[in-house]
Amino acid sequence: MIEIQLDDTTFEATLHEDRAPESTAAVRDLLPLESELMHVRWSGIATWINIDDRPLGDLPRENHTVYPSRGDLLLYPGYRNEQEILFACGPTCFKSPAGELAGNHFATVDASVEELKAIEETTLRDGSQDVVIREVSE
Repeated sequence: MIEIQLDDTTFEATLHEDRAPESTAAVRDLLPLESELMHVRWSGIATWINIDDRPLGDLPRENHTVYPSRGDLLLYPGYRNEQEILFACGPTCFKSPAGELAGNHFATVDASVEELKAIEETTLRDGSQDVVIREVSE
């Protein structure tokens, strides 16, 4: 289990170790992660965290998708674009100037539709937000 802290709000997310074991392990190696959550430019109702400055190694495609559901967290290891974690907050088609991208779905955030929409709207309206992601015991 991981938690995502944005300002005074904390969300929990379930890791999908059975479906994306190498991606889950790579994300654990990044934790705790203190960064900025930004609005996506190309993908729809979503936010993202740039992790291009952190080596991920050669990760395989596992449990990958171009169309994540609300609350899905995708790890994109940088096959054709910068490395990132995508946080889908609504209808999303993961893409960049390079075209559609398939990210590894490694976790799902436990949040309501309204909470997810508020995250996306805040980054769109106010710009990047401080975010901390850490592992927690279940």
